[in-house]
Amino acid sequence: MRLEEVHGPKGRGIAIVARDFGPGIADVDLVMQDGYSTSGGLGMGLPGVRRLMDEFEIQSAPGKGTTVSVIKWRRS
Repeated sequence: MRLEEVHGPKGRGIAIVARDFGPGIADVDLVMQDGYSTSGGLGMGLPGVRRLMDEFEIQSAPGKGTTVSVIKWRRS
């Protein structure tokens, strides 16, 4: 996991990049649906992160792992 301060056209913010080298996600669209869970949980993890952050990107491939990159811009 990497955490850093960022500066851009929207001002200052914080960027977080979380990466794993696990089995990856076969269907990213499916896991981004509220209520979908592979572990029996509430299915709010990734969709919740997307709602909380100002910018959200997920890249994943089966057998390659997953990278989630987010930015939260500071409110004036």
